[in-house]
Amino acid sequence: MDILLVASAFNSLSQRLYVELSGHGHRVEVVLATHGPAPVRAALHVMRPGLIVAPMLKTALPEDVWQEHTCLIVHPGPPGDRGPSALDWAVDARTPYSGVTVLQAGAAMDAGAIWAAERFRVPPVGKSDLYRGEVTDAAVRAVLVAVRRFTEGTYKPLPQTDASVNVVWRDAFRQERRRIDWHHDDTETVVHKLRAADSQPGVLDQLVGREVFLHGGYPEDQLRGRPGALLAQRAGAICRATRDGAVWIPELRPRKNSGDPAPFRRPATSVLASFTAGTRTALPQAVLPFDVPASRRTWSDIRYNQHGGVGFLTFSFPGGAMSTQQCRRLLAAYRFALSRPTRVLVLGGKRDFFSNGIHLNVIEAAPDPGRESWANLNAMDDLVEQVLLTTDRLVVAAVGGNAAAGGAMLALAADEVWCRTGIVLNPHYRRMGLYGSEYWTYTLPRRVGPGHAERLTAEALPVSAVDAERLGLVDRLVPAAPQEFTAEIERLAVEIVADPGLDRRIAAKAVAHCARERTRSLSDHRNAELARMHAIFFNARAPYHDLRSAFVRKTPGHSPFPLTRPADLG
Repeated sequence: MDILLVASAFNSLSQRLYVELSGHGHRVEVVLATHGPAPVRAALHVMRPGLIVAPMLKTALPEDVWQEHTCLIVHPGPPGDRGPSALDWAVDARTPYSGVTVLQAGAAMDAGAIWAAERFRVPPVGKSDLYRGEVTDAAVRAVLVAVRRFTEGTYKPLPQTDASVNVVWRDAFRQERRRIDWHHDDTETVVHKLRAADSQPGVLDQLVGREVFLHGGYPEDQLRGRPGALLAQRAGAICRATRDGAVWIPELRPRKNSGDPAPFRRPATSVLASFTAGTRTALPQAVLPFDVPASRRTWSDIRYNQHGGVGFLTFSFPGGAMSTQQCRRLLAAYRFALSRPTRVLVLGGKRDFFSNGIHLNVIEAAPDPGRESWANLNAMDDLVEQVLLTTDRLVVAAVGGNAAAGGAMLALAADEVWCRTGIVLNPHYRRMGLYGSEYWTYTLPRRVGPGHAERLTAEALPVSAVDAERLGLVDRLVPAAPQEFTAEIERLAVEIVADPGLDRRIAAKAVAHCARERTRSLSDHRNAELARMHAIFFNARAPYHDLRSAFVRKTPGHSPFPLTRPADLG
């Protein structure tokens, strides 16, 4: 069947539904509803789909569209739940379970007949992590059921007037409910409020007399101070005292009317420095070793631990973006991991994003974005190169969340790539106007062949984990829920280190690497890629600069994901 996906953004859920529906044999196209109804009507005229699915909409579909076509709306709430902030209310209520409902679009918001619904467990994670994990998994199950029922033609959707449906309207979850009282809220309450707004919209607050949105929150078990006071910094995050402890806040976003020229999310210390430029207000560094004990209740975006012959180097950066400094710290941690006596090194292994490559927000805020782009890319290349040069042990990339661009190439640099079945890969750079680096010209053709490598980078479309395994991008699928992924990776890694053939595999790595170096060296790949990227970064007229700025600032008119036919990609 021909299905049109209509979305306000081609986000993680939209991409996952695109690959899942395509994988089930449907012809799927995508149109963004960010320019009003005209593009939607144009797409309908061209495609004439049998069904419209709207996985993520910030504005209502035009009346003529839902009257003339069956439109299924994905609502991140259980049957009967109505309102624009369903997930916010569920996280705030600390409900153990919530749901996703697929509704037929109609005149009243969220009031249409129910085609399918799925429950999901609500673990104690941030709202955006929950959305990309459990919510997306449940949404995919519900949409596939709804599409099957629609195609069969015999199912009658359940009207919400049915006695079995408990209708509850919930208003928008406003900042007044999110506000933190630093003198009275305990650490658990503060962390909960921050997690419930971690990506959007953040928690509005004041720091050094400026209004900012706080993004992300993690408890601290040792540092203490006057409630509300700033105590320390670590890896771009700031630590702030609560009534009975402290919390770490990784990112800040200046309010648009604050006068800050970069009113978008970036590392907290960067925003704080822009507020206090010219003053002596530097916070003390709270340094942690990479192998901090698991018993410590504190925040660190990079950790190393070891079980017998397996080393686990885990990392988690907000939004999956990796700045120059984050790349350099992860490289230092990787080298630390190499100094440990292990035979298998697992890179990643946490839920949510694996990596999305260079940090566009940090680049956009830099005095010279071209120069910062260059520094960030070289730091990313240094990290990937170190993985490729590791020949004394087996390296496994454990991809528990989505990966894109240079982040996908970081995973592909490993000897084996293990992916959670619910993730999506975007092994391309074209949508941001980039040629790409991170040794993609070395790793991608080696895994999938030159023809598939050219298609993946030219079409610039998301790839499901199942298709990635079929192509050779992924070596093992891990059918685990997001919350269970880390434990399953640890179990599998222990199994592989006990394999009697492991030593032979490790020895063969060095031989194979030397053979490839004689054919074409890694440095030759890197130099050729960087020459193309240098020409883009230092050309003020290159589309990359406008695309990056529009993407980061979310300016109207930016449309990096048009209809998904390759001919439309520009």
